[in-house]
Amino acid sequence: MPVRPHLGAVAAMAALLLAAAVTPATADPYESVTADPTGRISADGTVILSGTYRCRAGTGAVFVSSSVSQGDSAVSHGVGGTRAVCDGAEHTWQNTGAVASDKIAPGAAHVEATVMELRPEGGLPLPVFHASRQQDVTLVAN
Repeated sequence: MPVRPHLGAVAAMAALLLAAAVTPATADPYESVTADPTGRISADGTVILSGTYRCRAGTGAVFVSSSVSQGDSAVSHGVGGTRAVCDGAEHTWQNTGAVASDKIAPGAAHVEATVMELRPEGGLPLPVFHASRQQDVTLVAN
């Protein structure tokens, strides 16, 4: 039986097991993320979200990502990402992203903001979550 076809399957399984071993960080009272209660949206669908974050030092690149949804939609739309500075101090973040103007409009919305590190583990950047928050906001016309 040839070994070569099985090597790919074994490698894929190892990658899945390694990814499954990555779990979110435990809640650390010194790590947090917030979203401002008001975001902005322009007529062309450009959304601007902002807030604050605090995280401790990491060994990889750290980012604040955000997404927005409206109504009963289970679909979230990514709204940019910002490089984070993890020094234990509180910092502000602001993300900008284009969303189809027929998908998001001024009014009530739901935002999720996440502070995530891409930590090098065995040559692969694996996600480590420092903080995450879901929050209702109001989008106002820009």
